[in-house]
Amino acid sequence: MKKIVFISAVLYFMATALHAQDFLKRSEVHGSFETDVMFYQPDNALGITDSTINGNNFGFNAFADIIYTLDNFSAGFRYEAYLPPIAGFDTQLEGQGFPYLWATYNTEKYSFTVGNFYEQFGNGLVLRTYQEWSLGYDNSINGVRVVAEPVKGLIFKGVYGTQRYYWSKWEKNGRGVVKGVDAELNFNDVFKFMSDAKLQLTLGGSAVSKYQADNNPFYKMPKNVGAFAGRFNIGIGKFNFTSEYAYKINDPSAVNNYIYKDGQGFIFTGSYSTTGLGVFAMFKRYDNMSYKSDQAVTGNALDINYLPALTEDHTYMLAAMYPYATQPNGEIGFQVQVNYKIPKKTWLGGKYGTGIEINYSQINDIDRQKVNDTTGINQNGTLGYTSEFFKFGKTIFNRDLTVKIDKKFSKNLKGIYTYINQQYNQDVVLGHTGEPNVFAHIGVIDMTYKFTSKKALRVELQGLWTKEDKQDWAALMFEYTISPHWFFSIADQYNYGNDIAEDRLHYYTGSFGYTYKTTRVSVTYGRQREGVVCVGGVCRQVPASNGFSITLSSNF
Repeated sequence: MKKIVFISAVLYFMATALHAQDFLKRSEVHGSFETDVMFYQPDNALGITDSTINGNNFGFNAFADIIYTLDNFSAGFRYEAYLPPIAGFDTQLEGQGFPYLWATYNTEKYSFTVGNFYEQFGNGLVLRTYQEWSLGYDNSINGVRVVAEPVKGLIFKGVYGTQRYYWSKWEKNGRGVVKGVDAELNFNDVFKFMSDAKLQLTLGGSAVSKYQADNNPFYKMPKNVGAFAGRFNIGIGKFNFTSEYAYKINDPSAVNNYIYKDGQGFIFTGSYSTTGLGVFAMFKRYDNMSYKSDQAVTGNALDINYLPALTEDHTYMLAAMYPYATQPNGEIGFQVQVNYKIPKKTWLGGKYGTGIEINYSQINDIDRQKVNDTTGINQNGTLGYTSEFFKFGKTIFNRDLTVKIDKKFSKNLKGIYTYINQQYNQDVVLGHTGEPNVFAHIGVIDMTYKFTSKKALRVELQGLWTKEDKQDWAALMFEYTISPHWFFSIADQYNYGNDIAEDRLHYYTGSFGYTYKTTRVSVTYGRQREGVVCVGGVCRQVPASNGFSITLSSNF
């Protein structure tokens, strides 16, 4: 009997050990982290008389994402620390903790998530939650998400929860609860007779609602604010067309001056692509489309939806001086881009061919008319205004013409030449009341020379010429890379045309970095000019500063 018990125990522990080994083999842990540190120092020329900004002599932003997977199950968390936030990030971020915790179970046809998640319906006109580390932006939803694909090509989504608001916990009768459903049908996947058709067709629709208690002492607020959207995508040979229309019921808020006008959003894009030629065009109109889960909040927080900017996304130092921020209260505009590749071994194309890109975009205010003779335009507590859907307002918010030429001269030398003509409305986009529109000409020469397959030198020469704002600028940058590990760069932006002599400053920087596999560290020293950083039409203000910055990032 004892022998039977002993043998049974041995077999049990062997089975347990084998099961544990199998469990460990099927388990995986992945993650990433980044640490950004800024040390400030005095700079009398910038008006910084001591080594502190917002009362701190350094800023510290860091996060670590950890993800665990086991077969169909996955879970994770993100730890964040802003101790204190780097200058330019919202001071409400100060603190540390675990703002993002989640668990997901996936099958072939279904996905269930509890905790924090990011989601987007269509183009995001009624729902998009996402995280952008460079802006300190995070509007994730904490709740439940279900995704179902009962048959290939037919997808249903449902979400329910509350949004992140820095470190503030959700409380009853506080910020609103977000609920939404989305459906998308790909005809070519669902219907066999269309599986090989030249026509590619997808239809989709969304419905989102936010519920918030009426805590406003001055206005009668709707407790439930619904938003609805329909979209399509059509592909025919070399042509492709997409569009989405969104409608939001009246949603008085601090952003729209508490008017009771309904909101509308509309996007239409068309493209044509063939060998050596690509054409893209887009039209958009947003009217009273700020949609937040708290009517009293302004700024970059608690946005339920996302409104694409529809402007050229410039990355060069001077070209990015006047970035555009989407105006949710009303804007109408279009963008057209043509890409053409001049063939190789032609007079203009040369041995390697020449790429030409022309992009033009213009964003205006929408046309606004009085509701009646006794009510002013955008007067709080009223319907605000009326507006013809396709009529452009007289005020230009942003106009941008960009011409770019990409030319390879030899195996070792290539160049990118860019010209930008820009009109920029500081009053509206930056809130600089009374400041004139900026009319700027910007030129960039970007040359890269490869000494070997691993060593290269890149040089940027830039100029910005305008009579407005701080007038003319020049910039120069040298970047030397030793692939795949090292980079070194020095740069200077000089405001040589400023009418005020003492403000003709050099904004110099020097940096180097090292990359080993998936780990990267970089160190920068120098001045940061005051300005705006934008990603996709969402922006944050950056104050002038001087000092060291260190960034360490990795993933595993």
